[in-house]
Amino acid sequence: MALTPLVDVIFLLLLFFMLTSTFTRFGTVPLAAGGGGAAAAPAEGLSFLRLTARGATLDGAPLPEDPAGALRGARAVLSTGPDVDSQTLVDLLARLRTVPDLSLTVLR
Repeated sequence: MALTPLVDVIFLLLLFFMLTSTFTRFGTVPLAAGGGGAAAAPAEGLSFLRLTARGATLDGAPLPEDPAGALRGARAVLSTGPDVDSQTLVDLLARLRTVPDLSLTVLR
C-alpha cells in the first residue's frame, strides 16, 4: 500500500484550506492619555456618551447615525458597560473620528 495518494490528498486539503481562509490584520488604536497634574475643567458643556451592548447613548438619548451634528466641537466623556467587547468600542471610535474638533476622553 503506497502513501503517495494519502500525501496527495493531504496536500490538496492543506492547499484548499490555505486558499479559502481569510487573514485579518491586527492593528493598534492610538489613545492619548490625559495629563496627571492638570486641574479639573468645569463640567459645563461636557457631553456624556454611554456604550452598552444595546447601543450608544448621548446624554441619555440614542446616539444619531451621524453624530457630527450633535458633537461638533464638543468635549465628551465615553463610558463603556461591562458587556461591551473591544470591537464595539473600536467601531464607535471609528464613527466618532469623523466628528470635527471633538475632544473625547474614554473612561476605564
